[in-house]
Amino acid sequence: MPQVFDELIAELEATWYGKIPITKAMQARVKSFDGNVLIVEAALEPNINLHGTAFAGSLYTVCALTCWSIVHLQTTMRGARGSIVLASGHIDYAKPVKENLVATCVFGEQEAAFTRLNESGKARFPLTATIPSGGAEAATFKGEYAFLRAAH
Repeated sequence: MPQVFDELIAELEATWYGKIPITKAMQARVKSFDGNVLIVEAALEPNINLHGTAFAGSLYTVCALTCWSIVHLQTTMRGARGSIVLASGHIDYAKPVKENLVATCVFGEQEAAFTRLNESGKARFPLTATIPSGGAEAATFKGEYAFLRAAH
């Protein structure tokens, strides 16, 4: 990761661990970020269920966190400060996860949302995160994140 991304990731993880306590318990960390694609990993062991696979709530949480985090990174890179909340979210579970939870979110083309943000101070970002297992998609999360610019 380029140095500027390293600094953003360090700030992001500090925010997680300081403001979102479950991230520390889940052993969540940024695996990679290239400016458009964010990959977040959480260890299987603290997120395991009675079947020896990843707990469904942990899969949802790591996906929701990954999408929230990419909005945080993208708005930070553009100098926008404000609040990000999950407005709606849905997950489909296709198969059990028997390894570390690795969620990927691609930010993609969100210029219309940034135009709205610049005009009104608020925007919505529709995002998808996926978690594979055994070479196939195991969970697919679709969420919409609302951003409200902080008052100056």
